[in-house]
Amino acid sequence: MRFRFSAPVVAALAVGLAASYGQTNATKTPVKRSAARKAKTSSSPAIEEQLQALRHQLESQASQIDSLKTGMAAKDEQLKKAEQSAADAQAAAARAEAAVSALQQTAGGDAAAVGSLQNAVASLKVDQTTLAATVSDETAKAKKAIDSPTTLHYKGVTLAPGGFVEGDTVYRSHATGSDIPTGFSSIPYEHADAYALSEFFGTGRASRITLMVEGKVNWGTLRGYYEGDFIGAATTSNEGQSNSYVLRQRLVYAQAETNSHWSFTGGQMWTLATEDKKGISAAAADIAVPMTADPNYVPGFAWTRQYGFRVAKNFNKAAVAVAIENPQINYAASLAGNTPYAVMGSAGSAGGAFNSGVGSCTSSTAIVNYANEKDSGGYNVAVPVYKTLSSCANLANVSFNQAPDVLVKATFDPGFGHYELFGIARFAHETVYPGETTNRYLYGTYTDISTGSTVAPALSASGSFTNSIKLGGVGASMRIPVVKNKLTFGAKALYGPGVGRYGASGLSDLTTNAQGKFEPIHNLSGMLTAEATPTPRLLLFLYYGGDYASRADFGSSATTSLATPTAAQDGSGVWGGHWAAPTASAVGYGSRLQNNAACNVTANPGYNGSSTGYYSGASCGAQTRNVQEITGGYWYDIYKGNAGRLRQGLQYGYAVREGWSGLNGIGAKGIENMVFTSFRYYLP
Repeated sequence: MRFRFSAPVVAALAVGLAASYGQTNATKTPVKRSAARKAKTSSSPAIEEQLQALRHQLESQASQIDSLKTGMAAKDEQLKKAEQSAADAQAAAARAEAAVSALQQTAGGDAAAVGSLQNAVASLKVDQTTLAATVSDETAKAKKAIDSPTTLHYKGVTLAPGGFVEGDTVYRSHATGSDIPTGFSSIPYEHADAYALSEFFGTGRASRITLMVEGKVNWGTLRGYYEGDFIGAATTSNEGQSNSYVLRQRLVYAQAETNSHWSFTGGQMWTLATEDKKGISAAAADIAVPMTADPNYVPGFAWTRQYGFRVAKNFNKAAVAVAIENPQINYAASLAGNTPYAVMGSAGSAGGAFNSGVGSCTSSTAIVNYANEKDSGGYNVAVPVYKTLSSCANLANVSFNQAPDVLVKATFDPGFGHYELFGIARFAHETVYPGETTNRYLYGTYTDISTGSTVAPALSASGSFTNSIKLGGVGASMRIPVVKNKLTFGAKALYGPGVGRYGASGLSDLTTNAQGKFEPIHNLSGMLTAEATPTPRLLLFLYYGGDYASRADFGSSATTSLATPTAAQDGSGVWGGHWAAPTASAVGYGSRLQNNAACNVTANPGYNGSSTGYYSGASCGAQTRNVQEITGGYWYDIYKGNAGRLRQGLQYGYAVREGWSGLNGIGAKGIENMVFTSFRYYLP
């Protein structure tokens, strides 16, 4: 920068000096000549004038030089200032460059901050959009909750009413007198009076009402649930005019469930042996019941609805539970002959809440002993003592239960299907009277010659004792989605001694041996299921299942509790024995000595005494061996939305009941064809 400012000045100065030097030299030479000439010729005025002009010129040049020097000094000062300005500019440039570098670094950070800010703004915009959508959804939900609430709020709890009303019909090819629920173990055998007639019933009794109450606490949820329908019968219920069938309880329970999914449930609920859809639950919607219009479902389906108290724990993919449940023994036995009398239950007490009604009684009179008396001539004679045997059918038998049924269960939901394992333990007891046979009362008196007193024969409790028995079984089930949300297959089974009550046919758990003691009947229940939903509105179902009760035959030609009489007719020997040895008798369940002769007799009217009808042919006593059914149908949702659901269904069932064969290999069989229709409206 210094070179650029000083070079022009130096060049101008050099040119000026050169011109001055040239001019000076040009002047001086003539001067020297004039001086010489003056010396030679003496000076003249002209020379003086020239010298004077030269002086003036030199002075002028000197002044120019001084001015030039002054200008140069000024220019030098300007140059210094310019140099200083340049230095300052360079320093400013360096500072600017540093500032630019710092600014660039800051700008880089600011760019990241700006990018982050831009992302935050974009996210905020998304959040605002989501929030707006959420607010819109919540507003819609709030509006829907106000206009169409799914639950009602009362103090600190929510109430969710539910259920449906329906009109049902059923047609059966052979009469059972069962109404909509099918009594599978009561399907009539061939040649019975009812087998020659069909039946049709229409009813609204299966209509259902439900109410779920829930309250939240800091550690979990409290629940109460009620469910009822009208498939109950009181002594005033009839089909004559008002059809006034009573409301009955289906499910009534209380539950406490913790936030960690421990649940404690008590009340009437589905038995723990009934299959769940997932995990273990007491909720009716979570039970995998067959989708039949028949309220008794399908043979082979294990179920009861009874009191229970259970503790359950649901994990992510598994669940376990233990429960105690209300016991009830289903008892059946062939008691022909002199089978000892045992007490294991009765009709309900008239002073209690159980049904105490007796449906019917049949009586027969037998000579069971001979009294030692004297006739009018004073001779010893054997006078027969009569005992009337009375067999009564109670409206409802209540077993005298020793302990509750105990059930345990484990379920697995690995992500493909649902699987269950469970076990049942049961307990029963009785009092056995070896000296007596069946329910009976005595009449007639005699005079004993040894005492001369007249007495009436009495029931004997001699040798009585209490007997106990343990029962139970194991079961399993699986449900596999072959096509997700479209097609599901399932299978389930229950086997063990004394678990007939848990099958849909309600077969017997126990029978009696020749000594009057309990003997278990081995039961098997099994079922295959297929359910499909080809469209959201259409459900198709197909089931096949059966219940089985094993043969428990204790038929004998004599019993150990009754002795053959000694000579009593001639006045000698020991009085009080039987007139004759007991004949061969059917004892137990499905005995080979059971007389089933009437099971293959075409005409066997049920007229009995003074009655003019309503009796079935009762001479075919074959006890049920198995009941099987294959059934299928559909449910179609005509409408499903905020206004509830309108559904129509149709079911066809083909059922077969077979009895154990008896004398001469004669058994029994009954076939039933059934068609159900249903038209339902569900609360939303």
